[in-house]
Amino acid sequence: MDSASPSPSPPAQPSLPWRIGSALVMGFVGINSRIFMNIANTTEVHGLERFLRTLDRRKDPKRRRRGLITVSNHICVMDDPFIWGALPFSYQIDPNNHRWALAAHDICFTNKAFSTLFSLGQTLPTHRLGHSPLGGLFQPTMTEAVRLMSHPPFTTPYSSPTSAPPIDKSLSSPDITDPFSSPNHTYTYSTDGIDTFPSPSAYDTRQYSWIHIFPEGRVHQHPQKMMRYFKWGVARLILEPDECPDIVPMWIEGNDQIMHESRPWPRFVPRVNKHCGIWFGDNVGGDGSTVFNELRRKWRELVEEDEKKEGRGFAMGVLSDGLKYGKEAVALREECTRQIRGAVLAVRRKRGLPDEDPKEGLVETWRQEGGKTEGKMEDGSWVGRT
Repeated sequence: MDSASPSPSPPAQPSLPWRIGSALVMGFVGINSRIFMNIANTTEVHGLERFLRTLDRRKDPKRRRRGLITVSNHICVMDDPFIWGALPFSYQIDPNNHRWALAAHDICFTNKAFSTLFSLGQTLPTHRLGHSPLGGLFQPTMTEAVRLMSHPPFTTPYSSPTSAPPIDKSLSSPDITDPFSSPNHTYTYSTDGIDTFPSPSAYDTRQYSWIHIFPEGRVHQHPQKMMRYFKWGVARLILEPDECPDIVPMWIEGNDQIMHESRPWPRFVPRVNKHCGIWFGDNVGGDGSTVFNELRRKWRELVEEDEKKEGRGFAMGVLSDGLKYGKEAVALREECTRQIRGAVLAVRRKRGLPDEDPKEGLVETWRQEGGKTEGKMEDGSWVGRT
C-alpha cells in the first residue's frame, strides 16, 4: 500500500535525551500507579501472565512482526495510567515496549509544558469531534497511529525543513519537537497545519508499537456495567496496518469509584480504599484464521481496487475518498468495530457479568440522550470527558 518512494531514513531511534525523558516520565507514572492501585487501593488482576508473555515476545523492536492493540471499556478519567499499575515494575521503565495512547488535544496539549509531558508519556494529540471540527476518524493523528502499528520508513506526510510549519517557541504554544534527532523538525507532523509534534512512527524502534484505545470515546459509568457503542477509529487501527496486530481485549472495574463523575470537592483527588479489577482476554488477532484477518483481506481488496482506479498507490494511513466514505469501506469499519466490541463483551462475560441488551451497542440507542453529552443520564449512568 505504501508504494510511493520513501523519505530518507530517519535515525533508528529518538535522541538519548528524549529517550531518557520518556523513560523517566513513563517510569514515574507507572510505578506510582502501581503503588496507588495496590497499596492505597486493592486490585485483582486476571490473565496478566498471558499478557506479559505477549509483551516479552515484543521486547526487541527488531524482532516484532506486528503491532499490539489493547481495547477496554472506559469508566474513569484516570483509567490510563491506573490500569497499567498492573504491570510489574520492570515493565514500567521501557518506553519501547509500553503503550501509546490517544489524548485530548484541548486538555493535554494546550501549552509547551503539557505537550512535552504528554509526548514523553507516549500519548498522541487527538482532536475530539464534539469539541473541535478537526476531530474525527481521518484526522492526522489517526494516520500517525496507523503508522505506529506498521513498519517504517513511510512516505509523506513527514515534514521537510522547507514545508514544515514554523515552530512557535513561546511557552503558551503546544509546538514541540525532539531538537537532537530532528534539528530541522523533519520527523514531525501537524494536527491542524499549524501546530508541530514529534512523529514517533518515523523511528525503527517504534515499529509495530502497542496502542491502547478506549473506543467508547468518553468515560461511561453505568450502574449495570454496560458499555456505550464503540467508535470506528479502532477499526482503522486493525484494518490498515501492514500486518494484523495482536488484539487483546480487556475489562476493567472499580476505577469509577476512585474518580466517580459525581464526586464532590476536592474532585481532583483520587479516592482510596476501593476494590478494582482488571481482566486481560485472549489474543483475538495476530496471524491466524480470525474474523479480523478475514476483514483485513476484504479491506486489502478494496484498497487494491481503489489504487487501480486512482492509478497510484497510497501512503500508509492515507486514504482516498472512496476508502473513507465508500459504502463497502464504511461497512467493513462498522463490522470490525462490532467484532472488537464483542471481544470486550466476551471478557466481560468471563468475568461473570450477565449479557447486556444488544441494543446497548447501537448508535441509535445512545442518540436518545439527546444533546446532553456529560453528567447524569436518564438511565442512571454518568458520562464524562475522556
